[in-house]
Amino acid sequence: YNFIIYVVEKDMAEAGPSGKNKPVYGATAMSLRCPQHPDAHLIEDYHAGDMICPDCGLVVGDRVIDVGSEWRTFSNEKSATDRSRVGAAENPLLDGRELSSFIAPVPIRPGSEAGKSLSKWQKSTVSASDKSLMNAFREISTMADRLNLTRSIVDRANALFKEVHDEKALKGRANDAVASACLYMACRLEEVPRSFKEICAVSKHSKKEIGRCFKLICRATNKPVTGVSTTDFMSRYCANLNLPVSVQKAASCIAQKAVEMDLAPGRVYLSVAAAAIYMASQASEMKKTQKEVGDVVGVADSTIRQSYRLLYPSRDKLFPPDFKFSTSVEELPKH
Repeated sequence: YNFIIYVVEKDMAEAGPSGKNKPVYGATAMSLRCPQHPDAHLIEDYHAGDMICPDCGLVVGDRVIDVGSEWRTFSNEKSATDRSRVGAAENPLLDGRELSSFIAPVPIRPGSEAGKSLSKWQKSTVSASDKSLMNAFREISTMADRLNLTRSIVDRANALFKEVHDEKALKGRANDAVASACLYMACRLEEVPRSFKEICAVSKHSKKEIGRCFKLICRATNKPVTGVSTTDFMSRYCANLNLPVSVQKAASCIAQKAVEMDLAPGRVYLSVAAAAIYMASQASEMKKTQKEVGDVVGVADSTIRQSYRLLYPSRDKLFPPDFKFSTSVEELPKH
């Protein structure tokens, strides 16, 4: 305590007789330092609430208040009662930013209805707009977790949904379908595209409905969305098939040349990509069947077979020149 008084007196002396040049209390809080080592960066002991000098071990300040969030979590407990005393972080996308904590409908004491009344009162104060936004954000987060997407993509999708929701551009459309389309568009904007089939696998709506919402979102937001090519999915699909980098490069080259030479007109990019992966794997040591490739890409075996037959006549022109063949081009399967 003598040290704290010393700092206050020093700051008051620097402030002058009137004390108007420098605020005393702000300077006191910033001047907490060791008298023997004033340039040392103090270490905060969160468990004991002390500020300690790392050079001499002197406890410079005690009873420091931890302003961080509560460290304990109750999510893994079997009890249905939510014992957490803190809510989520502030969400700038919600109109009522302070409404991230919710009162659980649990009586404060046996026979009391106070807890239920508080819960009903708080629910009535949340606007319908915030409720729809929170449900959509929850749906986007659930779909992103199932697709192993990063937090940046989730934030981008939430911002897109907020923009569309405020402009009322998709009024009358289901919020879940709009949320799925926003997630699909966010993947495209972040240059980690996912196919419509992958989005539909974790969504509650059909590919047709999500596609309609996606077109409406593109018109409403006017954001430049690049087209999807066959090579955008190669690295992920080949990694899921445990194929080496050389096969991945060969498959990308085959798919790119097939599009440039217009060998598979009218074919979906996924079917061309699957056929390219199948052809590259058959020419290497890591051979994969059409069923294995189809399970990863999400394409039927017959679709891969039809696309492969279109690429087969020009097989000698599709491989990169530095590719090391385990099976020669002449020995590749015809179908």
